[in-house]
Order: sequence, then C-alpha cells, then structure tokens
Amino acid sequence: MKRVTGLGGFFFKTKNPKATKEWYGKHLGLPVDDYGCTFWWKDKENNDCSTQWSPFKEDTSYFAPSEKQFMMNFRVENLEELLKVLKEEGVQIVGEIEEYDYGKFGWILDPEGNKIELWEPVDKAFL
Repeated sequence: MKRVTGLGGFFFKTKNPKATKEWYGKHLGLPVDDYGCTFWWKDKENNDCSTQWSPFKEDTSYFAPSEKQFMMNFRVENLEELLKVLKEEGVQIVGEIEEYDYGKFGWILDPEGNKIELWEPVDKAFL
C-alpha cells in the first residue's frame, strides 16, 4: 500500500494572513487568493494535482491539539486504509475522517506533537 504520494499543502499561523498573502504575491509572485496559493502540477501518470500554501490567523484552532505554528498536509491514495494501519502502528489519530467534494481528510500527530493532515484528493474537483 502506498502511504504518502506527495505534499498536499503547507499551512502556517501568522498575525495578519491578508498582509502575508499580499507580501508573497508582490515579492515572490505567488498568485494568491482568499485561501493562499494553489500550485498545479502533473504526477507521473500525467494527472492534474495541486499543492496548497495557506497562511492562517495566529489564533486558529485548526491545528489543535498541536500548538505548533505550522501544519503539513500530505496527499495519500487510500485514507481509510492508511489510518487503520497507522493506528495499528501506534500513531495517534486526531478526530474523525471528514469528506468534501475535493477529497477526504484525516489527521495524525507525529512524535513531536506536529499535527499532520492526510488528504485523499479529488483533484478534478478544482478544475
């Protein structure tokens, strides 16, 4: 079973998400929107894929129970099966699977308390 297939996103806390997005847009040329920036790419089978970059307000509870300033999102192929295997391996699972038009999400904590979001994407939902 494949586990992680790619980086789905990088999310971090900031005092002023709007100003942060504007800075990255102006100085680094990121095509920012309300959510940050979506990078589009092709996988080795030539499928359309995306990676999200998003600044969050510094008081967000989305990263909880982690108190870290960032959260990584990894793309996976079979979220439900992977979470079962990770649980068997003793990995701490956070919350329940959530499903949206653009994919399924699950969360784990690494040994340092970093929250990691696992995403089984439906990339065509963005196109």
